Amino acid sequence: MQVCVYCASSGQINADYFKATEALAKALVKAGIQVVFGGGGSGLMGKLADVVLSEGGKIKGIMPQFMNEVEWGHKGVDDFTYTQTMHERKAKFLEGTDAIIALPGGTGTLEELFEAITLRKLGQIDTPIIILNTRGYYDPFIAMMKRAEEEKFMLPDLHQVWQVLDEPEEVVPAILKSEKVRLDISNAGTLR
Repeated sequence: MQVCVYCASSGQINADYFKATEALAKALVKAGIQVVFGGGGSGLMGKLADVVLSEGGKIKGIMPQFMNEVEWGHKGVDDFTYTQTMHERKAKFLEGTDAIIALPGGTGTLEELFEAITLRKLGQIDTPIIILNTRGYYDPFIAMMKRAEEEKFMLPDLHQVWQVLDEPEEVVPAILKSEKVRLDISNAGTLR
């Protein structure tokens, strides 16, 4: 099994985010799940890779060539794929991926999460999406998405699109219970 983890490269964040990332990484390795991530060596990306490697797990970095040229890549990760663009990178994240996990992050993480949600809502992917809501980080995001449903900008199907969890220990059991399901978009046009 393979999961893609979207997460931050910032190292300036609260220690709770690092602790949650460490716990998640250990749980993934213990379950024998391979990790695909953005390839970075700092922030939550760096912590994720450090722990997966120290626990004997498998991790693959996917990074645009320009990021490699400025040496943003994690030095301990041997398995890398380099792309020409950020768009190609996001497509590679999803190849062979059984689930997507979004940890807290900035614009890059949010953009990746939004694209995955959009693809799932349009029936283009069937990959379960897990949002790890450490410290309530995603509460405003979830409220905005619910508002979009209430205001009829989106179908009221968010409960089918993602699962929000507060604790890293809940993630692996949720993934193992998840089923790959393509959403029916035949009614999506009614909101246009």
